[in-house]
Amino acid sequence: MQASDITPPMSAESARDTATHFDLRALRGDFLANPYPVYAALRENEPVKQMPDGSVFLTRYEDLVAVYRDAASFSSDKHVEFAPKYGAGSPLFEHHTTSLVFNDPPLHTRVRKLIMGALTRRAIADMEPGLITLVDSLLDHIESQGGGDLIEDFASAIPVEIIGNLLGVPHGDRGPLRDWSLAILGALEPAITPAQQKLGDSSVTEMLAYLKGLVAERRKQPGDPERDVLTRLIQGEVNGERLSEVELLQNCIFLLNAGHETTTNLIGNGLILLQEFPQARRSLLGDMGATVNDAAGLEAVLTLAVDEFLRFESSNQLGNRRVVKAGQVGGVDLPVGRLITLCIGAANRDPAQFDQPEVLNLRRTPNKHLAFGFGIHQCAGLSLARLEGRIAIGRFLQRFPDFKLSSPPTRGGRARFRGFLHAPFTTA
Repeated sequence: MQASDITPPMSAESARDTATHFDLRALRGDFLANPYPVYAALRENEPVKQMPDGSVFLTRYEDLVAVYRDAASFSSDKHVEFAPKYGAGSPLFEHHTTSLVFNDPPLHTRVRKLIMGALTRRAIADMEPGLITLVDSLLDHIESQGGGDLIEDFASAIPVEIIGNLLGVPHGDRGPLRDWSLAILGALEPAITPAQQKLGDSSVTEMLAYLKGLVAERRKQPGDPERDVLTRLIQGEVNGERLSEVELLQNCIFLLNAGHETTTNLIGNGLILLQEFPQARRSLLGDMGATVNDAAGLEAVLTLAVDEFLRFESSNQLGNRRVVKAGQVGGVDLPVGRLITLCIGAANRDPAQFDQPEVLNLRRTPNKHLAFGFGIHQCAGLSLARLEGRIAIGRFLQRFPDFKLSSPPTRGGRARFRGFLHAPFTTA
């Protein structure tokens, strides 16, 4: 299989034309398959791109960092943007305006402190044996079949179990989680159809109904708040305040979705990049072989690789802010109320920050990518995501170093979350 079967090239002329007329609400298929030439054209020619809807689109690393650093000037609150998009009072509106990622302090501070208290270094280390057992069981099944689907049979199965364990979701109840997650997060795309909105709304409603029962059970029979995130969210206080029932339920949905989709993409993207770039694969396998009897060395090798996968194909490509204090970014005046899209995918390939950014270098260091965000909104679960990526990709390669895609993978076809829906493969 050729690399072009995975990420088709785009001509310089097409990239310039798309960049000139760039509109997130009217994206073409060739952009969704490979947005990076367009991002490069924007970064070089219009790094603060004025969009047709009046917003601006940022593609330079230094500009994204400036916005991330200044939470007082650039708000993450989404009431203004999401009311016309979803309809005020709709299930999607209520969810996405209450969840951790789309809020400012003090709600953001309260929820984040409660979550971080259950995601300590010790707690994450304690998850590793169970994660290894889970990954090995998936690999056993794949081996018995001689292959499978990298996404359905492997990448998506891991974070659902990990986040399900964190929240104490019974195994028998985990079946709908992936479909709910895809529908709710899919509604965050720049433009959605009425059918997508309807599915997103119904998924929020169904998920809330399920979680109400789960929370009621946990109130009766609490878990260990040092390990069980749901118990911690129920019992925890910050400055004498507890989460309201609405805040609690909506942030449980957020945790299930955020911990699932992005980690699925990390694992799937990483393994497929190794098929796309054989030299990087040979290099990684060589480094893994050289450290096979050195646990710390192997962990270091795989951590570098995971961070490069995140930089090169960021699971989450776009972020958003609203100007609440007038100022400048990239030399452009931004008035109060101006909406901003932060292009993480473009910033992570900015040559001003990364040497040879279009090269997948699995030994890259330093690697200060923005795949986890930056500042007060940096991903609360980044250490857990790195652990999942390291164990999943590392053990997969140890078991199946010669795996091959058996047909071109199917991309998710989304601008915000970059990943695959299907990727059939054989183990040899």
